[in-house]
Order: sequence, then structure tokens, then C-alpha cells
Amino acid sequence: MSHVLTRWEPENTAFWQQDGKAVARRNLWISIPALMLAFIIWQVWSVAVLNMPNIGFTYTQNQLFWLAALPALSGATMRIFYSFMVPIFGGRKWTALSTASLLIPAVGIGFAVQDPNTSYVTMVILALLCGFGGGNFSSSMSNISFFFPKAEKGTALGLNAGLGNLGVSVVQFVVPIVITMGLFGAFGGEPQTWVKGAVTKQMWLQNAGFVWVPFIVLSTIAAWFGMNDIASAKASFADQAVIFKRKHNWLMCWLYIGTFGSFIGFSAGFPLLVKGQFPDIDPTKYVFFGPLVGALARPIGGWLSDKIGGAKVTQVVFVLMIAAVFAVIGFLPHGGQGGSFQGFFAMFLCLFALTGIGNGSTFMQVPTIFLTLHKRMAGKSETAQKQALTEATKEAAAVLGFSGAIGAYGGFFIPKSYGTSIALTGGVDAALYAFICFYVTCVLINWWFYARKNAEIPC
Repeated sequence: MSHVLTRWEPENTAFWQQDGKAVARRNLWISIPALMLAFIIWQVWSVAVLNMPNIGFTYTQNQLFWLAALPALSGATMRIFYSFMVPIFGGRKWTALSTASLLIPAVGIGFAVQDPNTSYVTMVILALLCGFGGGNFSSSMSNISFFFPKAEKGTALGLNAGLGNLGVSVVQFVVPIVITMGLFGAFGGEPQTWVKGAVTKQMWLQNAGFVWVPFIVLSTIAAWFGMNDIASAKASFADQAVIFKRKHNWLMCWLYIGTFGSFIGFSAGFPLLVKGQFPDIDPTKYVFFGPLVGALARPIGGWLSDKIGGAKVTQVVFVLMIAAVFAVIGFLPHGGQGGSFQGFFAMFLCLFALTGIGNGSTFMQVPTIFLTLHKRMAGKSETAQKQALTEATKEAAAVLGFSGAIGAYGGFFIPKSYGTSIALTGGVDAALYAFICFYVTCVLINWWFYARKNAEIPC
């Protein structure tokens, strides 16, 4: 089998049914577990930091918040570069290389957490290296967008991202289990002694990194031998850089901060938020549910958008997110009094579900916006319209990756917003009110440019 597809015409119905669909789906199903592992490595610190104080690490609460937030900061920055890599190197090659890079932080964490005397600088470097996982999202979404026709892009991108996003929930569910057992015997290192009050037990925190190593190796091999590069998708950085002149690139980046930025930010900050606001609650028993709901909702958002339009779905999502944040504020304890964890948790589950649906709908909007834009600019001839489709596909892929990069900064700013709000006001309410103000701007932008009756580009 040739790994380079010299002919790729997904909008050609005959080609799609005869050859294209099977190839596209194979690439999608190999891409999904690779992306899931990327999210796992990206978010592993959100769970690891909860146990470090109990096994001898003397880092402050603020230092722990930084370790949970730094992967999002580096991952978002790496996404900017990863956004443009698939047309330069090819989807197969880049997926295999970027997946293999996850071995560096996975193995590094496994060794570093075994010694409480490991310097904080070392931990910061490892947290930043976990950004490799965050970067993979942009290249993965860019790659998959080339394989599917417009009518199926929303569903395909929703599946890739939604099931990939499950990695956040998987890591928050699996790590608390695997660190309680010596999975690798003598090869996995000695256990640490976990102490809290009068309770003492053994823990293998190194398994938070080591357990993913065999899966990363298998996924890398699958990508190298099972995926494809598309010859017509080749483009230099200069070719793709035209998106920086497109107004709609920046508008969709803003909206994606509201959807994916909220999803990844809430995911990164939720364990420490629960621990701080409800001290009697064990966060490891609950926090994985939020990212799970958000990840499973994302394909639904893509599917709904394919059926009724992405802008309509996005509009409803942001309105409901505003209402849900108000409800979260109402269920928080204030001055150490009152509060309802059940209500708080239920509203956060709603928020996670809405971010997932919004992730799917905004990513459906992007290809539609750029296809409409290029068809308007092109001539009426069949050749001009075909060229417009090619250019729109390349630009949309770059925008999907770049907006994913900008949106990922939410994974840093949301946890830090909690910490800053607590430091300045004694609670997290100020941060939550700031989120509401931001969501209001998203409602207005989406309505004016995409959702209203005479919008510039209805989608």
C-alpha cells in the first residue's frame, strides 16, 4: 500500500463511495487513540499534583497550581506551530512523530516523582514538556479535515476531537487506580509512602507516567504503517500564513476560546477547585466525570451542526453557559458557609456538556465559513470553483489548527484565574463573573457574524 495518496477528491461522490470513505475512516480510527494519548499526557499533572504533598514533596499550593497549569501554556504555544505541520510534513509522518514525542514526558515523570528531592525546576520542565500532548490536537484536527467531504466534516472532526478529548477523563480516572499498585514490578521502581494524618499506605506515583508508555509505542507504530499522506494537501508555511489576514480566523479563535478553552481550563482546574471549595470531598472520585461528559458531547455538537447549522448550535451553547455559571456561583460556599456540592457538581457537568457541544459546532463552522468565502471570491467557471474548494480546504485546516492553539490557552488562564481570584478576593466568584462577561462577547460575535438572519456568512 502506498502511504501517499496522489488522488484525493472527497467531494466527488463516486470517488468517495468507491475508495475515499474507507481510507478516510481508517485514518480517523488510527488518529483517535493517538489523540487520546496526547490529551492523557497533556493533563496527567492535573491528577499527579493531588498526591505529591502526601509522599514528601514540599511544594506550596501556588507551585502545585503552576504545575497543573503549565502544560496548557506550553501546549497552546506548541499548537501554533503544530497547526501548520501537516501540509509541510504530511499527516502520517507528523502523527507518528508527534505521538512518539509523548514518550519523553511520560518516562520523565515516571522517574522524577520517585524522589521527593527532585527539584521544582525539573518538575516545571516536565510540565512544560507535557505540552507535546497539547500541541498534537491542532495537527490532528488539521489532518483529519483533509480526509472528509464538507457534509461529513462536522461529524468526523467531532469524533476525532470528542473521543480524543476522552483522554482527559481517562487520565483522571485511571491514574488514581494504577498508582495504588506495582504494575511493573522491579522495573517500575520502589513504592513511596503516602501519609495523611494517621493513614499510611504505599503508592507508585511513577505509574502516572509509565503506564502510558506501551500504548504510545503501539499508537506510533499504527500511525506510521496505517495512515496516509495526501499529496494535494501539501503547502508551505507561507501558503498557509494567509489565514492571519482573514478576519474570520480571529473571530473563530475568539469563539473557540469560549468553547474548547473552557473545556480544557475547567478540566485542568477542576480537581484543585473542588479540593479548595469543598474540603470534605475527595475530588478523585468525581472530577473525571466532567471531561467525560464534555468529550462525549463533542461528536453530538458536530452531528447537530451538520443537521441544523453550526452557528445556531453555538449561539444556544453560549447562552446556556452563561446561565450555568450563574448557577455554579449560587451553589458555592461563601465565607466558609453554605454551598451545595451536589448542585455545584451538577452545574459543572452541564458546563462540560455545553463546552463539548460548542467544540463540535465551532469546528463545523470553520470549513463552512472558508468554503463560502472562497467561492464568493472565485469566478463562476468549474475550474475556478474547484480551485476555490482546494484553497478553502487548506485554509480551513490551518484555521482549525490555529484556533485550537489559541483556544488551548484557556487551560492555563482558567486555573490561574481561580488562584488569582482567591488571592485577591478570598474566593473564586470574581473569576466566574469574568467568565460570564467573556461568554456574553461570544454570544454577540457569533450572532452578528454568523447566526442572525442577514449575517455576513450564515453557517
